[in-house]
Amino acid sequence: MPNRLAQAQSLYLRKHADNPIDWWPWCDAALEKARQENKPIFLSIGYSSCHWCTVMEGEAFSDAEVADYMNANFVPIKVDREERPDLDSIYMQALQLMTGQGGWPLNVFLSPEDRVPFYGGTYFPLEPKYGRPSFLQVLQRIRQFYDTEADKLQSVKDEILQRLQQSASLVATNELPADLLRLGLEYSAGILASGGMGPSFPMIPYATTALRGSRFQFAEARYDATTVCKQRGLNLALGGIYDHVGGGFHRYTVDPTWTVPHFEKMLYDNGQIVEYLADLWAMGIQEPAFERAITGTVRWLRREMTAPQGYFYAAQDADSFVSPADQEPEEGAFYVWTYTELASRLTAEELSELSERFAITSNGNFEGKIVLQRRHPGQLSASLEAALAKLFAGRYGAAPEAVTQFPPARNNQEAKQLWPGRIPPVTDTKMIVAWNSLMISGLARAAAVFQQPSYFDLAAAAARFILEQQQSQGRFHRLNYDGQPSVIAQSEDYALFIKALLDLDQAALGLGKTASPWLEVAVQLQSEFDEHLWSIELGGYYNTDARADLVVRERSADDNATPSANGIAIANLVRLFLVTEDTAYLDRAEQALHAFSTLMQQTPQACPSLFAALDWFRNATLVRTSAAAVPSLIARYSPTVMYRVEPELPEGTVGLVCQGLSCREPARSLEQMQQQIQDSSR
Repeated sequence: MPNRLAQAQSLYLRKHADNPIDWWPWCDAALEKARQENKPIFLSIGYSSCHWCTVMEGEAFSDAEVADYMNANFVPIKVDREERPDLDSIYMQALQLMTGQGGWPLNVFLSPEDRVPFYGGTYFPLEPKYGRPSFLQVLQRIRQFYDTEADKLQSVKDEILQRLQQSASLVATNELPADLLRLGLEYSAGILASGGMGPSFPMIPYATTALRGSRFQFAEARYDATTVCKQRGLNLALGGIYDHVGGGFHRYTVDPTWTVPHFEKMLYDNGQIVEYLADLWAMGIQEPAFERAITGTVRWLRREMTAPQGYFYAAQDADSFVSPADQEPEEGAFYVWTYTELASRLTAEELSELSERFAITSNGNFEGKIVLQRRHPGQLSASLEAALAKLFAGRYGAAPEAVTQFPPARNNQEAKQLWPGRIPPVTDTKMIVAWNSLMISGLARAAAVFQQPSYFDLAAAAARFILEQQQSQGRFHRLNYDGQPSVIAQSEDYALFIKALLDLDQAALGLGKTASPWLEVAVQLQSEFDEHLWSIELGGYYNTDARADLVVRERSADDNATPSANGIAIANLVRLFLVTEDTAYLDRAEQALHAFSTLMQQTPQACPSLFAALDWFRNATLVRTSAAAVPSLIARYSPTVMYRVEPELPEGTVGLVCQGLSCREPARSLEQMQQQIQDSSR
């Protein structure tokens, strides 16, 4: 019999609806039940496309013995981290404090009276293995500890709570040292350059900040920013992390050579990577593989990730079924090939050329199968593109030009219907404002750099959906399920959507669209953001509204797979100052930078987006010029510049470059203006 999660809107929660565990969603009733019955809370946080979340659901969470013990001794609560990133952030930080590492599934045990965590982990196997105890053994030991060691339990809780509160109440300083920007840029470049023996992640917040360092000629710099940033672009565009047949980027690779991906595709990764590759192109690194990866990703987005209403879906699973008769899906089944399959679909000449340009062997590179990874940069030949189109047809059941729309499989039941090609992975079709915003920004930037109005139109349609649908009862909302807004927006939704609106405004100018509504609505939304989430006492933005169910109210500034809300928000404030000339925005940006200055000085490796914001603050530049001049200027890489069309320039001038609160002499030629822009951004 299905449990309470059967009625959830979240795909992740519904995946646990048939577990014998008596799951609750995070709600007042569940928290009150734990208090009244004095049962520890078992809080399990994950997301729909998480591979090890899926594994644990099929193993420990489906086991009757585990369920009987869990239901009798704990109050089990399931949370979708994509619905409640505020809860995920708090308890992930707690897990890292307890164990030194984190990940998903995020499983923590909370005291029922105050929701303070006292033990946690990630994946727990059903049987003892991988050097880990079985999940049932963990449950039994935790319950015994809770019942018999009250003093030690309280000591653990006190330490965790104290450290969470210290992190949330970081005190501002008046110091922003002169060399602070250099410190942050070089740390980002160093992190990007560092290799290892483990997985390879895109780490785009670091890449975009490191790229800013390419403008400066730092004496005795340890890393050349241009070199390391170009290499990250090549790793992404050539590696197995990119789907060379169908387009789009996977989450990460499990190896240091960018070969075998963890196959889920997340909207937030793809949006950031598109923007990053477009910026590499804009700064003059015009590698054909970058343009091909952007083009393929946009095609994937249109084909598989765009709702009829215009917004973008959240993610696609790593796993898929090989046949409708299968009981369990296989990781990467939709994407990989056997050598025999390649030989049967391609001519001998095509297979030979494919093997020359891609790392292909008869033994494969992933469990006897082949993940396509390019050997060399450069342009692919027409014959090789034709061969890849044949593989596309093998996967999707028709040639690329015939598959413009590929409807999503929204659950395993839909996945097992008859498909023209392979069975696709399940797609999480919810709309998340923050993630849509990252893709809108990526499309807007690519539209301006490559002069592609169709990219802009795709981005604008998603933005219009958000503007029209996500305001409800006077508040901006984070999610949308089948036309219904849900969950009050959090700081990352405000910050990233305001950035997306500003990016659309600039891209519109770059495409000659001078009548743009995006700036006006960005100003309006910023006002709502300031009203509800700005910390008057401390500076910076809280993650979310004040809520009774939160142990602490965080002001997160650390970056992870996505940029921190505060880093993006501060940059937005500077950009709004430039285009509105309202110095209140600049004052607030300065206050926020001071609020996080201690973090920037003590742990620069944790907060690259704050250093990008500091770059905006120190090198903010406004260029007033004619509509005709804007497209060529915006297509260049000038990361601290905003553009405004000035219909009445002084006679004999082509533009005016203003940095901060002062302007340079009017430029009398395009070359002079470009030099002024270059000088001001340094």
